This record gives sequence, structure tokens and C-alpha cells, in this order.
Amino acid sequence: MVQGIKNIIFDLGGVLMDLDKQACIDAFKRLGYDDIEQLLGNYSQKGTFMELEKGSITPEEFRNRIRREIGRAVTDRQIDDAFCAFLVDIPDYKLDMLQELKKNYRVLMLSNTNAIMMEVMKEGVFRKQGLDVYAYFDQLYLSYQMGVTKPDRKIYDLLIADSRICPEETLFFDDSQVNIEMGSSVGFRTHLTEPHEDFRALLGMI
Repeated sequence: MVQGIKNIIFDLGGVLMDLDKQACIDAFKRLGYDDIEQLLGNYSQKGTFMELEKGSITPEEFRNRIRREIGRAVTDRQIDDAFCAFLVDIPDYKLDMLQELKKNYRVLMLSNTNAIMMEVMKEGVFRKQGLDVYAYFDQLYLSYQMGVTKPDRKIYDLLIADSRICPEETLFFDDSQVNIEMGSSVGFRTHLTEPHEDFRALLGMI
């Protein structure tokens, strides 16, 4: 147990989920989307991609916009596959870790993500042990459902209000410095993660 901590919040991409932004860029370029690098970031997106993360457009509207921006006919599947090339995997030891943590803590996810990727992850990596996402998390707080993205303080305040957690009893993991700084400002204890980091030792698990 981590002293004084009752709740643990994990970001998803770059913390639990390994990512490959270049694979996503390459996949979209093969579809003819030459300006894709201007829109995809490690921690936040721009343009049409940001609108999808905020839930201000639907997946169908997103795909239609991508087709217009590419300027030629591409299928929904081609767009989804290119987008989800960003996603690599969640190591099994991290899935095991989440299940163990749930025995002693409330475990929450706070992620800037979108409906297309989340559906793929729920049916893919979160199913590979024969379970569903709620075997690993008590609650999910997802930007596209909440209408706001990190590091906007509103998403943190909404999570705190809905979950009724005490910020001072909460440990927050994220791989973005600005997200961590906002987490600290609302009262969370925080840990800025490195790519592929194994943080079980920090949690007293190994």
C-alpha cells in the first residue's frame, strides 16, 4: 500500500498503453493524408482529431472530414486502421497490476481519447485476458464523453465531483508534464511517467 493513498488515476496512452505515433503518421500518409504530422501530437491533437477527442463530432463526421481532407475515397475501415496504428499494446504485467491494485484502491482512468480507439481497445487489449475493461478500472473518465480534454482543469474537477474522491488521497499517473502540473494544482499526488516505465516498485508491488 502507498501511505495515505486510497485512489489511483491512470492516463491510458503512453502510461499503460504503448504507442507508436510514427506508425499512425505513416499509415495516414499511405492513404494520401500528407498534412497529418501537423495534427497528431504525443499528448494532444489538433483540428479534426481534437474535435473527435472532445466529442464535438461523431466518428462518422470524423471519417467524412478525413475523406474530404485527403481528397479521395477511402473506406471507414482504412481510416480506423490508420488511426489505430497509433496503438501498440498494454503489457500483460500492467493488466495484472491493475487487477491487484483494485483489491486495495479505487482505480480510475482519465484519458484524452476518442470513440474509435476506445472501442478497439475495449474489444482488443482489454479482452486479451478474457475480461473486460471494468476488471481493471472502477470508473472511466474519457475526454470524448466528458466534452473536455486534459490539461483543462474542468476535466479534473468533473472527475473529482463525479467520483467523490479526496484529491489528497489520490495518486495520478500521466506522461505529460502539463497534465501532471494541473493534477498537482487540484491536490493530487502525481508521478510523471517515462515511456515503457514499470512503476510497480513505486506502488510497493515488487
